[in-house]
Amino acid sequence: MQTYIALLRGINVGNKQMKMTDLKLLVEELGFADVVTYIQSGNVVFASESKNGLTEKISKGIQKSFGFEVPVLVKTVSEIERILAACPFSEEKKKASYFILLNEPPAKNLTEKVSQETYPGEEFNITENCVYLFASKGYGVAKCNNNFFEKKLKVEATTRNYRTLAKLIELAK
Repeated sequence: MQTYIALLRGINVGNKQMKMTDLKLLVEELGFADVVTYIQSGNVVFASESKNGLTEKISKGIQKSFGFEVPVLVKTVSEIERILAACPFSEEKKKASYFILLNEPPAKNLTEKVSQETYPGEEFNITENCVYLFASKGYGVAKCNNNFFEKKLKVEATTRNYRTLAKLIELAK
């Protein structure tokens, strides 16, 4: 069995309310093992025999059980480790950074166009699977947030801070 990390977008914001205990039970009912959730924002560590169809299976399970659609991104532990290791910022900035994980690689022309934009106090670097964002005044007031990058890059995404991703790796091991 391989360990995976599922990251749900937009959970417990607005009308997409979900208790993590209920999410844990759902993921177990879907046939996955060693299920652990972390904080209220839709982070699930679990084990599965195969990666094939995981995203769809979890998405459909959520829609059936909770009655709403949720974008789901599934990564291996090593994929998350590589994303953290590839952060272009200094170690100090890295620990205060946000990682906008992309469901698919954005088109090169869109990446190039967005990369030209600048905003005071915000630095970002776009790769094929992540946008690394450092916002000196905090994510809550950042212009370059998850919605900004989804709209500009035309790709679904979900954002986590360094601390959350590091904790998910720890839980997965």
